[in-house]
Amino acid sequence: MSDAVSSGGPRVRIRIVLGEDAMLGPGKADLLERIRQTGSIAAAGRAMGMSYKRAWMLVGEMNAAFREPLVDSTRGGPAGGGARLTGAGEAVLATYREIEEITAEAGAAGIAALQAMAKGPGGTE
Repeated sequence: MSDAVSSGGPRVRIRIVLGEDAMLGPGKADLLERIRQTGSIAAAGRAMGMSYKRAWMLVGEMNAAFREPLVDSTRGGPAGGGARLTGAGEAVLATYREIEEITAEAGAAGIAALQAMAKGPGGTE
């Protein structure tokens, strides 16, 4: 992610509408990243402050929106369950993050102009 995002400065948040009921935005991308980090849909949801049910629903939406599932999960039990990004999931996440970066770079001058016109931090009061 860009320095502006990590420093709390202005940022571009992109939602890509792939179809009537299919979209990918910052929340779903963050969920994919957390699933990769934690190996668990439930833990990823908790880390984002969302319910287990909501996290599972979003994973289901993403898996249904693409030709191949983005997340592969195994049920819990004596050996425990888990989740991981599939190759398609890794590719979708990387592509989404690349689009974010390209957009932020291309719009940097415009974003700076908007920030200068805004009230509060970084803008005029």
